[in-house]
Amino acid sequence: MNLDLYVIKEGKRLRCGYTTGSCATGAAKAAVLMLETGNKANYIEIDTPANIKLKLKVHNQRIDGNKACCSIIKDGGDDPDSTDGMEIYAEVEKREDSKIVIDGGVGIGRIKRKGLFGEIGDAAINPVPKKMIEKEVREVSNKGYNIIIYAPKGEEIANKTYNKNIGIEGGISIIGTKGIVYPMSEEALIKTIYLEVDTIEEKYGKDNIILVPGNYGEKIADSLNLVDGRVKVSNYIGDSILYIYNKGFKSMTLVGHIGKFAKLSIGIFNTHSKVCDGRMEAFIYYLALRGAPMELLEKVNSAITAEEALNICIEAGFGEIVKDMGKGAEMRIRKYLKDENYPVKVIIYSMERGVNMG
Repeated sequence: MNLDLYVIKEGKRLRCGYTTGSCATGAAKAAVLMLETGNKANYIEIDTPANIKLKLKVHNQRIDGNKACCSIIKDGGDDPDSTDGMEIYAEVEKREDSKIVIDGGVGIGRIKRKGLFGEIGDAAINPVPKKMIEKEVREVSNKGYNIIIYAPKGEEIANKTYNKNIGIEGGISIIGTKGIVYPMSEEALIKTIYLEVDTIEEKYGKDNIILVPGNYGEKIADSLNLVDGRVKVSNYIGDSILYIYNKGFKSMTLVGHIGKFAKLSIGIFNTHSKVCDGRMEAFIYYLALRGAPMELLEKVNSAITAEEALNICIEAGFGEIVKDMGKGAEMRIRKYLKDENYPVKVIIYSMERGVNMG
């Protein structure tokens, strides 16, 4: 059943969903219920850490001797979630003791590096979903069970996630700290960035790290032969650099488009347009410092894109302001980190003009 819960994001009413952890919990509870009663369950109710009850439709029910299995279909709501619509299965088998043992099967990733939520080799099932499964199963029975969570399409879908970047291979993760998917969660995105930084630290050490907003920044980094570990930070530059600095990285290099880094050059550390759009203000600020005439300032102020503004500046003989912006961004990053001597390099590129502009 679709969850009748909504949030407002950027003025839009978006429907919430439920996590892979909630799916695994519902499937495990339903399978235990079927095993104990001998009857197929069509729906199952579970609690979530968000204090929201879920009534989940049960699919693919099967009872075979001392085993039972079934699935719950993941509902990501209006979140752009790659696991939306996939089936999460649980197979349960009775034990001779009263223990509940939870593991992952086909399509559930395995942890390949230290520092995550389990030991190397463990199934990628987070602690919160494990606790949810144990709690809900105990509402049905005090007996012992082996519980295998699996996802037939998990390995295929994992290729669309960040799992490999953070040290999880072979499938998806069973996750969710609240049991509910809140659409377009910034918290989830920032946590993914932190995990990627942790992976880079383990693989490359702490000498230098490269930050790029997205895929094109990576291509520019390749063209410049920048070989250190890279992390995609999207618009969350402030959160990312603070985490990296506090992790003890010795230096950082940022590679980004003029549109985003114009904002950074005047101290904007979340570059999403919904937060702030100071692109033209940045151009005007650095032009004014170079004594540009009012006519040029007004012309730039009427520009629509950063690329257009840059072309106007270059054609008027003020292409050097890109270097000024880079230095300004570096200065503001050091101030943001409260470390005036921290080694940081900012590289700005243009889609039209490349890296060496002016």
